[in-house]
Amino acid sequence: MKSYSSIEQRIEILQSRIEAYKDEIEVLQTEPKNDNERIIFKFIETGSTGKTKDYVRSLGIKSSRDSLFSSGDVTKLIKEGAADVNPALLEIARALASARNKNGPSC
Repeated sequence: MKSYSSIEQRIEILQSRIEAYKDEIEVLQTEPKNDNERIIFKFIETGSTGKTKDYVRSLGIKSSRDSLFSSGDVTKLIKEGAADVNPALLEIARALASARNKNGPSC
């Protein structure tokens, strides 16, 4: 939490959070434009590379190695990104990946 020394500063901090939440909601409300974005959305939904891998396999999507998708492929996509993935979407997934817990995604 950011420190503040006046009510006005506290209000500014809260307003900036509101704007950040609105921006994140806008990104999450967009439809995925390709397979990589579908994968990222699924990871954000589940908070699990394993569950995301299972989802990708059920769609029949192959990895860049032309083999079945693995949890490591999901992690690599999140860490390295891809040219066809919205950077704001990747930022959300990366934040979730660094803060996730074993019980699923959290805010």
